[in-house]
Amino acid sequence: MKIIENQTFDMERALYGSRDILVRDCSFDGPADGESAFKEGNGIGAEHCFFNLRYPFWHDHGLTIKDSEMTELCRAALWYSDHVEISDTKLYGIKALRECSDVVIRNCDILSPEFGWSVRGIRMEDTMAESEYFMMRSENLVFKGVHFKGKYSFQYIKNATFENCVFDTKDAFWHGENVTVKDSVVKGEYLAWYSDGLTLINCKITGTQPLCYCKNLKLVNCEMIGTDLAFEKSEVEAVITTKVDSIKNPLSGRIQAPEVGEVVMDDVNAKGVVVTGG
Repeated sequence: MKIIENQTFDMERALYGSRDILVRDCSFDGPADGESAFKEGNGIGAEHCFFNLRYPFWHDHGLTIKDSEMTELCRAALWYSDHVEISDTKLYGIKALRECSDVVIRNCDILSPEFGWSVRGIRMEDTMAESEYFMMRSENLVFKGVHFKGKYSFQYIKNATFENCVFDTKDAFWHGENVTVKDSVVKGEYLAWYSDGLTLINCKITGTQPLCYCKNLKLVNCEMIGTDLAFEKSEVEAVITTKVDSIKNPLSGRIQAPEVGEVVMDDVNAKGVVVTGG
């Protein structure tokens, strides 16, 4: 493996098509303002590097990034790449990750609108993220210990598990398919409308009008705090451990809670059963 250390690159496609290289303590910045530093590479490592230019990692295969920084000027940093590992890194540019596959992200700080679109196979652990339209249309996600803030997250995702996460969001999981959330906090309005196959286990859920128009929805020992007009037109099986402010027209299934402030059943097609007490 070739090692490149302590250099600054600012030219267009500075390391285009590189194979089996490790770039350490380097900066991608400067007056030439070049794009696409590592495009079409294979077997690329970057450690302790600073990225301040656009599109550095497109069409790369086998990519490891450690202890580095991508600034807000580092737009669309990783697209069309596969077998990617990113750790201890700041990803601050818009659209930082798209159309990639087999991605692992650990202990990173993400501040990137429209992050993670159409990614196939991503594992994210112990990471802070802030974004809008986070992970849209991605598949095969495994998240553990992720703290996320932002609107319109996880829309149209498929085949995902989330564990010990904290999500401060709204319109999350819309149209999601085959999604499981365990031991997590989900705060936000209009949670998971139009989802199919969403399961929440030992979760704390807050926010208005959650879980409407869902198919195959299941809640197991979940808390629902400040949740009104829940479950409208949903197929649901739920065991809830706290009072629910209000439930409206569940389409089918059974909802069990110690107390419900109000049950609204004014739709003749709503056949869901609400059981309170004990």
